[in-house]
Amino acid sequence: MKIGIVAKLFLLTTALCTLILAVIYVGQTIFFEEYYTNRKTKEIQANIEVFKQDHLSAKPAKDEFPYFQYQEEMFFQNHNTWITMLDRYGNLKYTNEFYLQVQLDSDKSYESFKVPLHHLINIDDMSSNKFVFSPDQRLIISGIKKDATIMPIRIQDKFVTYGMNDQLLIMPIFEDKATVIDVQIPTPEEFSNFSFSFSNSLFMERIKAFQANLLWSNNPQPINTVQTFDYEKNKVKYKLFVHSIEDVDGEPAFLIAMTSLQPVGEAVRMIKDYLVYIVVFVLVLILLVSFYYSRKIAKPLLRLNSATQKIANLDFSESILVSSKDEIGELSHNINHLSATLHSYIGQLRQEIEMEKQLESTRKQFISGVSHELKTPLSIMKSCISILKDGVASDKKEHYFEAMENEVDKMDLLIVDMLELAKFESGTYKMKLDVFSIDKIIESVYEQLALDIASKQLDVRLQLDPAEVAANQLRIEQVITNFMTNAIRYTPSNERIIVSAIEDQEEIMICIENYGVHIPQDQLDKVWDRFYRIDTSRHRSHGGTGLGLAISRQILELHDSSYGVENTKNGVAFYFSLKKA
Repeated sequence: MKIGIVAKLFLLTTALCTLILAVIYVGQTIFFEEYYTNRKTKEIQANIEVFKQDHLSAKPAKDEFPYFQYQEEMFFQNHNTWITMLDRYGNLKYTNEFYLQVQLDSDKSYESFKVPLHHLINIDDMSSNKFVFSPDQRLIISGIKKDATIMPIRIQDKFVTYGMNDQLLIMPIFEDKATVIDVQIPTPEEFSNFSFSFSNSLFMERIKAFQANLLWSNNPQPINTVQTFDYEKNKVKYKLFVHSIEDVDGEPAFLIAMTSLQPVGEAVRMIKDYLVYIVVFVLVLILLVSFYYSRKIAKPLLRLNSATQKIANLDFSESILVSSKDEIGELSHNINHLSATLHSYIGQLRQEIEMEKQLESTRKQFISGVSHELKTPLSIMKSCISILKDGVASDKKEHYFEAMENEVDKMDLLIVDMLELAKFESGTYKMKLDVFSIDKIIESVYEQLALDIASKQLDVRLQLDPAEVAANQLRIEQVITNFMTNAIRYTPSNERIIVSAIEDQEEIMICIENYGVHIPQDQLDKVWDRFYRIDTSRHRSHGGTGLGLAISRQILELHDSSYGVENTKNGVAFYFSLKKA
């Protein structure tokens, strides 16, 4: 069975894209969480090492708490990880001023013990004054005793209990009555000197648990060792890092850090839910893209086949849109060049044929029109010659010679108009534009026709805005003369003609309105035809060749001017527009 190139490319592309999608899906759903956790663990370990080296190399003095707090804050901002320093007993290293000095009732040596409070009471309780300790106060202290330090789990007085009972269930503890000897509690102004990590209750809880295990196990941690712990609270996973180090004084200490793995957990859950939809979408997209891709690869070959078939049928109008630089692209370019060249030659040939047809039509119309219009004057001249030849009415010889002279003048005028109209209609005439004042041209034409106007006692009113136009002055003067002559010819005696030139934005609108007569509505469009006369009762003795409006139309079209004729309330208005200079 024959398989087309489109089908082959479609199957290959679909299989390849589906394989890539499967690899991405497996990688994101199975290996991504483990990869993210391992990478984040390694990054935090490396950052802790840098933090440790910077801290040890700086060697801050014991009272420089703000410096270490600044380091903690910057580490959290840069790595989203809480970090702090503990002493050999698991106490916050830079908060020694927050403790009680007590004497136990059971200790007959009257030795005093330090009871750190930063693990038992959080910073919110300190700022809100929820607890009060004072010298000579009697307390019951439960916790773990190590050397001269008691790590408290619970402190009770007569009214208030500080701490929790959860650790009583997992390990035996020390419990005794004690008398407060000294109280070291920071003022609100000194809160800023506390460790930055002290404000995180969850981190302090893990530090407290680490300290309890450290003191209870009674096994010292080897120096320069690293321990990591995983735990979960409120469905959020955390990673705890404990570095056993020597501080700037050479004493054992612990650098402890905690980071949340919640972002990766949420991301993995979101990816698993999201991938269900994205896989379906991508599969559909793969099918569409594969189909489009395969069609796009094969499309040039299909176009070449189609184009060559059309060239074989002498159809050279199609071009192939192939922009590749390979052999197919070169072949397509050559075919396009051949098709474009032949199409251009054929187009030019068609234009020449159309122009030739137009010229032939113009010649036929010219011959037909001249033959028709010359028939009448020739008949008149033939009659006059016969009369003079026969000697009939010899007393009117001058009259017949004058009649023949008038007919010769009319034939001359007719031939000039016909030649001019044929020149405009040929499509070869180029109109040369001038810049002139249209109002002065109208006034000049009015003066030339003053005798004709006076002979019919017409009231001609000029309403002219002074303006310059860009047009052929001689031809526009010819149009105005034709329009005004036409108006004078068809306006009854003692009537009015209004000639206006009004400025309208970028154009000048010229209008010639004659009063007294109207043109039938069905004949308005015919007035521009050659030899057309509205009043059939009028014949050539009334003047004109019947070509004036036809010539005017051709002149205005060569100027790309709008023109027309319409009946008004008082008569008929001929109008046209010209562009301002």
